[in-house]
Amino acid sequence: MFKALVLGASLALTLTAPAAQAQAKKDSVILAMTLEPPGLDPTAGAASAIAEVVLYNVFETLTKIGPDGKVSPLLAESWEVSPDLKTFTFKLRKGVKFQNGEPFNAQAVKFSFERAADEKSTNKDKRLFASMGLIAAPDEHTVVIGLKTIEPDFLFLIGQATAVIVEPKSVATNATQPVGTGPYKLDAWAKGSSITLAKWPAYRNAAAVKMSRAQFRIISDPSAQVAALLAGDVDAFPRVAAARSLAQFRADKRFQVLLNGSRAKTIVAINNKKKPLDDVRVRRAIAAAIDRKAVIEAAADGFGVPIGSHYVPGALGYVDTTGANPFDIAKAKALLKEAGVTLPLELSLKLPPTPYARQGAEVVAAQLAKVGITAKIENVEWAQWLSGVYTNKNYDLSIISHVEPFDLGNYAKPGYYWGYENPKFNELFAKINNAPREDERARLLGDAQRMLAADAVNVYLYQPQWITVAKKRLGGLWKDMPVFVNDVSGLYWE
Repeated sequence: MFKALVLGASLALTLTAPAAQAQAKKDSVILAMTLEPPGLDPTAGAASAIAEVVLYNVFETLTKIGPDGKVSPLLAESWEVSPDLKTFTFKLRKGVKFQNGEPFNAQAVKFSFERAADEKSTNKDKRLFASMGLIAAPDEHTVVIGLKTIEPDFLFLIGQATAVIVEPKSVATNATQPVGTGPYKLDAWAKGSSITLAKWPAYRNAAAVKMSRAQFRIISDPSAQVAALLAGDVDAFPRVAAARSLAQFRADKRFQVLLNGSRAKTIVAINNKKKPLDDVRVRRAIAAAIDRKAVIEAAADGFGVPIGSHYVPGALGYVDTTGANPFDIAKAKALLKEAGVTLPLELSLKLPPTPYARQGAEVVAAQLAKVGITAKIENVEWAQWLSGVYTNKNYDLSIISHVEPFDLGNYAKPGYYWGYENPKFNELFAKINNAPREDERARLLGDAQRMLAADAVNVYLYQPQWITVAKKRLGGLWKDMPVFVNDVSGLYWE
């Protein structure tokens, strides 16, 4: 009897020891994000939250953007550029398959880019793909792309979410059942709560992927974000609204805090097509009525750098244009009077659910009231903002961060949501793209910034500095964020 008990105890110890060791080796991660994506197809929607879940995880691109902003090969192993800088020849990675078993090849790339350029395309970077005068697939593993004009940032741009390579048979259902070539597949989507990705065993380099599962939890309220981290409910929260709790997280040995540099521009978007906002004097008045520093304190708890145009410090050709439309209440009142505006002027201020927008709006509305402008705050959900403001242009003012690094071209897009149409800017932007030398391009970029500031297309507020709070042992997090990405395949537990 005694021997049996001892044998049983020994056997139990033998069986439980490996289990305990296995438990210690954590291979899953819980990330959190502020906004839920409206769908999971980044070629069909403008929301950056889509890329936060699927870019480099489910879908892949020809090139990959790193945290330092540099471009490396991904689905393309290598490329050559013609002397005139307009033709790119890509050699594709061999032996790659889509998650539905179909082969990845040159035809898939050609299909993806031609689809993005199609008349019916809803790709927000449709203009980029329409600029491809030639998309050829001379063999299974070679793609040749000929641009109509020089695009100096082309290799970067095709590493963004809008340039993911899709499998032709899956395109109709990618919004809810995405099919890519990446290391993860969609496992579950609990609407309004979480999105779960599971490691794809057939991925070409599956052995190097440490995390077997990744769950993205949707937590929009700033207080709930902080609480979830402190309770240990989430492992990492990139771009968390925790500025007021930084001291607490820094003092807690369980956490690491990263301050992420960005290329984002937080603005008060103005509908240039609406009267009296079509008058530059009115737009300048709105800009002069707003104290950027006060907005930065309210919206970003001081984590932002004032900007005067749609461009940020550190980018090629940056010039300081904050002096173009400085905070000046007297000037704002004078400009409104000169424009013949009857006061009070009532304008809608439609806000997405991001904390920076809703916190900043209180200050913006109070400041506009001092010059006779009544900004009626309307809080809308993200899907409503995308359809009402971005797509249908049903707004006067809005507060939004544009996170793409190279998006000056939006001001040359016909029908873009802020309704700016200036042939002189379009001509200048074409010169920027075709400038053969970097110094010439930098000079022209400075001219573009000054033109946008003078036209007061929008009120340019600040360059945000993102905050990431994560558990101490989680490695592989991006230090800086030139694009919004959560690259789960690079994460690991130390």
